[in-house]
Amino acid sequence: MGNKLLVHVCNGIGAWGRGFVLPLAQRFPETARRYKAWAAGEETTPFALGQVQFVEVLPGLIIVNLIGQHDIARKGQDLAQPPIRYEAIREGLKQVQSEAERIGASVHMPRIGAGLAGGDWAVIEAIINEELVGQGLDVTVYDLA
Repeated sequence: MGNKLLVHVCNGIGAWGRGFVLPLAQRFPETARRYKAWAAGEETTPFALGQVQFVEVLPGLIIVNLIGQHDIARKGQDLAQPPIRYEAIREGLKQVQSEAERIGASVHMPRIGAGLAGGDWAVIEAIINEELVGQGLDVTVYDLA
């Protein structure tokens, strides 16, 4: 089976409560607790766009909180400029690539950044292909029902 990194995109304001994070935190409450502590300045890694936080929830399963969106989409908000920040996704995935190589992990994720963050999946998929798949990593993207 091997080590697995499960990547998802977080916002840069410390809000946790919609989308993929709900079932994630229900199954692994430590992910939400650590993210909130990170947002409160209780971790050494800066809480900023493009940064990642690795949270081991089971032996060999590490959740990756990747800050890839600025703020959040609010109801009724004009999404001319959605919260997604593609360069932040790229920077975070570079760190994921490094960690995956270091521990010999495969990488797993939903269609990061294409839901609540408002990103274009074609753009995000190209970034994933460049930063992870193109570096020889085993990557699985899940469609959530």
